[in-house]
Amino acid sequence: MTLPAGASVLLTDLYQLTMLQGYFDQGMEETAVFDFFVRRLPPERNFLVAAGLETVLEFLEGLRFTDGELGWIRDSGRFSDDFTGWLAGLRFTGDVHALPEGTIFFAGEPVLRVTAPLPQAQLVESRLINLLHFQILVASKAVRCRLAAPDALLVDFGLRRAHGAEAGLLAARAAYLAGLDGTSNVLAAPVYGIPVFGTMAHSFIEAHDDELEAFARFARAQPDNVVLLIDTYDTEAGARKVVELAPRLARQGIHVKAVRIDSGDLAAHARRVREILDAGGLHDTGIFASGNLDEHELRRLRQAGAPIGGFGVGTRLTTSSDVPYLDCAYKLAEYAGRPRRKRSEGKATWPGRKQVFREYGASGRVEADTLGLEDEDLPGEPLLVPVMQGGRRLHPPETLDAVRARLEQNLERLPAPLRGLEPAARPGVNISPALARLAATLDGTPRPEKSGPGDTKS
Repeated sequence: MTLPAGASVLLTDLYQLTMLQGYFDQGMEETAVFDFFVRRLPPERNFLVAAGLETVLEFLEGLRFTDGELGWIRDSGRFSDDFTGWLAGLRFTGDVHALPEGTIFFAGEPVLRVTAPLPQAQLVESRLINLLHFQILVASKAVRCRLAAPDALLVDFGLRRAHGAEAGLLAARAAYLAGLDGTSNVLAAPVYGIPVFGTMAHSFIEAHDDELEAFARFARAQPDNVVLLIDTYDTEAGARKVVELAPRLARQGIHVKAVRIDSGDLAAHARRVREILDAGGLHDTGIFASGNLDEHELRRLRQAGAPIGGFGVGTRLTTSSDVPYLDCAYKLAEYAGRPRRKRSEGKATWPGRKQVFREYGASGRVEADTLGLEDEDLPGEPLLVPVMQGGRRLHPPETLDAVRARLEQNLERLPAPLRGLEPAARPGVNISPALARLAATLDGTPRPEKSGPGDTKS
């Protein structure tokens, strides 16, 4: 299965189409180069995680206007018939370079570069930002949850509070590639192959006249996944009923896998429930917790020694509640063979086709990144790699497990302070002398001491 929503090319901003009419009228179809990057990191993030590339490539490969979409454009009265007819044959035929998903990056570094005829590269801007921005947000939040609870079962519970159906699906993908163990979102299984987890709702308990009977019926309905929600009325009383029920279920070959707590002081309840379960001989029945969790609450519960083996992380993950947006952009760096540079106050960009070179210290940890021109011979590992040529992928889609492994390797090579939840001194992104000279040449001024987007330095 492929992504079922958001396929229309009209899922864009109007100005993309109005600019395309202008390009069409003037015959401006020479090659353009655009960079997607994040201008600056929020104070709450020490790094970001590249995510969303696969969905971008899927979008680019399938880009085309349907008859219905062309009919709307024609009937809107804003565009010429010749232009509408030209759109009918438009396809993406360009090249894409990108940071592989799961790569850690910093401010000012191109995450993705599009090289294509100007109308094509322009048209895809809004949807490309939409897909990358959201998945980077969620992946960068999810990896912090994993860092806070490295050995716990972590499950995405965020669908119901996600900002739309597609957001819920893409959040499940981003959270899984960032290290969560699975999701409650069923569609994520057939679309992305993500493991799905489920327990029960309070309504199932309330629909029964007797809580114990509700537990028994659910266990018989789901004998291989008996996770019982015990805090509908009284958490500790619910735990005692599980202890009472367990021998009956055992005689039927059914094991109580875990109990779930969704309210109150989770640490205190978990300690008391653990005592009750252990006293009843249910030493291998786990405790799973949910309810407004994020990385800080996970850390607090772990530091408090709460006997909780798994967590459902929902609203605060799927909405990236503490950092709900990134200052990101998709900007022109070259057109018709000439480098281009935006010089707007506070939003200046670096011109030309660029590469990010990452250097590691003697310990194997990231020491410095340098943003330079693509053809420079600079020390370090080049991070941007070709992923699409002539509108077609160069390789089959990566598995999410491969992305997870890459992120784990990236984390291992990150300095320890950056892996913490508190703000740490982030490495600046060095600007190569050649790139700085090119920018100064375009500006018509001497080389600046410091310039450019984000946390970069020359």
